[in-house]
Amino acid sequence: MKDRPLLVRDLLVLFGLAGWALALPHYGSEFVVSMALTCLMYVALSSSWALFCGSSRYLSLATSAFFGIGAYTSALALEPLGWGAAIALGAGIATLVAVVMGAAVLHLRGTYFAVLTFGMTELIRHAISYFEKQVTGTVGRVLTVVPERDTIYLTVLGLAVLAVGVSIGVRRHRFGLALLGVGADEQRAQTLGVNTRLVKIAGFALTAAFAGAVGAAMSVRWTYIDPHTVFNPFIGFQTVLIALIGGAATLWGPLIAAIVFSVLAETLRLQFPQIYMMSLGLLLILAVLYLPGGLASLRWGTFRGWGRDLRGSWRLLRDRIKGRSEKTHV
Repeated sequence: MKDRPLLVRDLLVLFGLAGWALALPHYGSEFVVSMALTCLMYVALSSSWALFCGSSRYLSLATSAFFGIGAYTSALALEPLGWGAAIALGAGIATLVAVVMGAAVLHLRGTYFAVLTFGMTELIRHAISYFEKQVTGTVGRVLTVVPERDTIYLTVLGLAVLAVGVSIGVRRHRFGLALLGVGADEQRAQTLGVNTRLVKIAGFALTAAFAGAVGAAMSVRWTYIDPHTVFNPFIGFQTVLIALIGGAATLWGPLIAAIVFSVLAETLRLQFPQIYMMSLGLLLILAVLYLPGGLASLRWGTFRGWGRDLRGSWRLLRDRIKGRSEKTHV
């Protein structure tokens, strides 16, 4: 019963933000809608990534692989099957790949798992490039059928809302508790009867389903896609950075960080690309050193604590300078 007010609060916040985003295309400019679309993309990607990786503490770098699989699936299936079927097929194929990949590498943890997922992403990218060069004689696909802007926007908005909604539900379900158990102590979770292997594969596949669906929806933003574009590792890296800086273990952290990063991306990346990359690195360093819980953990007490630390450091520095000056006079 105590959890019900929190659930109602989370759902009201989610529906309020969704309603505001739903109205945005009717009064926003093309630039604002484009920025909002990028923001929604990273809300869906980072929220679904944090759903598994934030709870289980597995650092997956395979997001760009699932995104690219969904994008290529949409490019191939959009004309014969239609928009909805292409999105569903992209999510389904990405899920299937994630099940196979997870069964092979989820017994590893830490750096080994991160490196292997990144290596498999590169393997998939180069395999598709090789197949297209050898079989089709070209690299890339031209999208001749593209839905309207509002259709794309509403689809990505729906995926973002669904990702946050699933996160709300999973955190209150036995499956979410099992993921937390895997992250806290996997061996102890096994002794309590949790099938950790199945739980990890299911969580990994759930993340891949959202990444594949988002990739399928976002592929139509380009009239031409190739492996270098849709399997870009930067998509996966930025998803991880957004989740970590926002707070991978929190519900609203990835959403908050996605908004911040989208604004930074649109305002700095085109005009000052180096400053944008420096900003990403600086935010990550500051989050790791001074805000390990992410942006979502910010409270008034946090600022007061920072103020006390700064005042203490200033007093210590002042006393040292005063002590040195006294020794000099002596």
